[in-house]
Amino acid sequence: MKKRLSFLFYFFSALLFSQDYVPLLDDYNEWQVTNCYFGCLTDVYYTDGDTIADGHNYKILDGYHFISRTILLREEILEKKVFLNFIQATGNTEYLLYDFSLNIDDSIDMKNPISPFLENAGYYNLDSIIPRPLVNGNDYRHFYFSPSESNIISTTNAIWIEGAGSLSLITAPSGEPDINGAGHLSCFYKNGDYFYTNLDSIDSCEPTIILNINESNYPLSDVIVSSNNILNSCHLINLENIKLIDIYNINGKKVASYHNYGNKELKFDTTSYQAGIYFIIVYTNQFKKKTIKIIIE
Repeated sequence: MKKRLSFLFYFFSALLFSQDYVPLLDDYNEWQVTNCYFGCLTDVYYTDGDTIADGHNYKILDGYHFISRTILLREEILEKKVFLNFIQATGNTEYLLYDFSLNIDDSIDMKNPISPFLENAGYYNLDSIIPRPLVNGNDYRHFYFSPSESNIISTTNAIWIEGAGSLSLITAPSGEPDINGAGHLSCFYKNGDYFYTNLDSIDSCEPTIILNINESNYPLSDVIVSSNNILNSCHLINLENIKLIDIYNINGKKVASYHNYGNKELKFDTTSYQAGIYFIIVYTNQFKKKTIKIIIE
């Protein structure tokens, strides 16, 4: 019986960890990292545009520490690896940031380029892989690392999430997530959609840079939204070219979604909505989008 149980354990473990890989990078990506030295401050990092360097396609990393736009990210999905390329006049340097093909007890030489952590952090062991639910309710693999016995450089542990990256800075795979240190990932969005949240030190998550980029590049000024708190309704007009309407609350949770098939307008009831701020995101057939804020009382 014991042998049979052991077989079943390994069988289901193999099924669990052979799940489809969840890519880290999407078209638009936004990381919000919070630190609380003397009051909490959240920095925003995001990908803004694509480029080609050294024969590879990259996304340009931008934001508070990366405004030089010389830091590029690319992902090899089949290999489950993410790379960073630092563009310099003296020559480009590419680093392996993440390898999600690792198995328990494997080791990796951690690099933390363009971060407050040691660039060459030494070898780390992958101690465990634990599936944990994120905001959409689905389980995502969490990778837990500690310095190898031979590593005399680093003393801190690290956590990766498949689909999001480090719980510290995106450029610091060995960075220990510390709200009182370099920071802890608070919110992560892909294409404006909520993917990860940690509200221990902040009140809510709200996408910022990604939505501004999409709105400035693709203004959809014809779409008009009006809400009537007396009649508990919301009215959208000029939707002929709109394919999809998503509605999020202030915490970044999707509360409703509507497909549009050429209709000029949409009315929906807000009776069940709690009072607060909501974001309506409308998408064209080309997935250009506009975000509109409404207040429901």
